[in-house]
Amino acid sequence: MELSKKTTILFRPEMHRRLVKLAASRGMSLGDLVRNACEREYDLASQEERLAAVDVLADLHLPVGTPDEMALESVPDLEGLMS
Repeated sequence: MELSKKTTILFRPEMHRRLVKLAASRGMSLGDLVRNACEREYDLASQEERLAAVDVLADLHLPVGTPDEMALESVPDLEGLMS
């Protein structure tokens, strides 16, 4: 991805400290953290990125049952349980 546009964002000192710490804990720069947040919050991911995410999810082999099995595992009457 080519980065060619620059934007200056001002943060309160405490927020900046927390964001820098969060970025470091994720092994990324503050800029990457903010770009990723913008893509998620404002639904800015490209079709290529979305398809790559679908591929990652499709490759997961999770223990998921059939629709009928999942229906049996669900709570049939949540309102009745809450009263």
